[in-house]
Amino acid sequence: MKAVGIRDVAKLAGVSVTTVSHVLNETPHTRVAEETRNRVREAAQTLGYGPNRVAQALRTRRSGLVGLLSEEIATTPHAGRIILGAQEAARAHGLTLVIVSADRGNSAEAHRADVQALIDRQVDAILYATMYHRKISLPPNLSDLPAVLIDATDGTGRLPSVVPDEGGGAVAAVRHLAEAGHRRIAFLNNDDDVPATRGRLAGYRKVLAEYGIPYEEKLVGESVSEPAEAYELAKEVLARSEPTALFCYNDRMAMGAYRAARELGLKIPEDLSVVGFDNQEIIAANLFPGLTTVALPHYEMGAWALETAAEMLAEGSDRPAAGPFEPVRLPCPLVPRDSVAPAREP
Repeated sequence: MKAVGIRDVAKLAGVSVTTVSHVLNETPHTRVAEETRNRVREAAQTLGYGPNRVAQALRTRRSGLVGLLSEEIATTPHAGRIILGAQEAARAHGLTLVIVSADRGNSAEAHRADVQALIDRQVDAILYATMYHRKISLPPNLSDLPAVLIDATDGTGRLPSVVPDEGGGAVAAVRHLAEAGHRRIAFLNNDDDVPATRGRLAGYRKVLAEYGIPYEEKLVGESVSEPAEAYELAKEVLARSEPTALFCYNDRMAMGAYRAARELGLKIPEDLSVVGFDNQEIIAANLFPGLTTVALPHYEMGAWALETAAEMLAEGSDRPAAGPFEPVRLPCPLVPRDSVAPAREP
């Protein structure tokens, strides 16, 4: 069979070869009507034609590859959503994602080798994702090409970054409890000094102030944010403060709180309403009753980062954009299930 060429696409679409080239290669600063663009794409799809990436790379000195450096891809449920968001956005821009898994424990200097592995593969830009929201030190060679941080900041604003709105997510969670009539709302927080710990506490306190609810130290506890430690902490907080509702730093802590409530003879949500954070569906949707929680925008962060990198590339940049940048905070929406009920009558 005869190979399909660009002239065949132009003929079927009823446009010039130059127009087909501009559309399929997404050449910046070209004026082509959206109706014409759609006609060219449909013709190319019908004929099974795609741009010659090798020839395109030689001409533009661009590979069409974007590297994603993500910590612990195999061991965290969050990385998959970040990758999916970035991958689908990349596809929409005619880009291909190249993924490297990094060890979270490595220093910035050690991550230099991970970044270099992507640079050696001639990626046009790099997305650097951490396992959870925190401030990081940048690998020195990350300044060699356009780069975007996901779920992290570098403290200096040197690179564009996208993070969850931790405080806003906590406000959504605690406000949901307050709107259900709860006034004795306890908070099981993480004991690790990271932005999520501080942001979620700030959101909790903000809602208490909005509703004129006094802040009480005995209603707040801190521990390792895992089920076993949260179970012990929840027993202490529930026994000493007798709250009607419990806001947990994450869904794993809520799992521990469910066990503590059951052992203390408290029914959820009749006696105790519980809200988590993270929306780890394997936990939240499978607790009984289903856990009301707050979703982290991992898919959206991955897509935003890729879109930002694509914009830099469209502008012809081969170096990081000039900062300083303020982190972009994406909303963390409430995911209602069955663990919240109206507060008991006093």
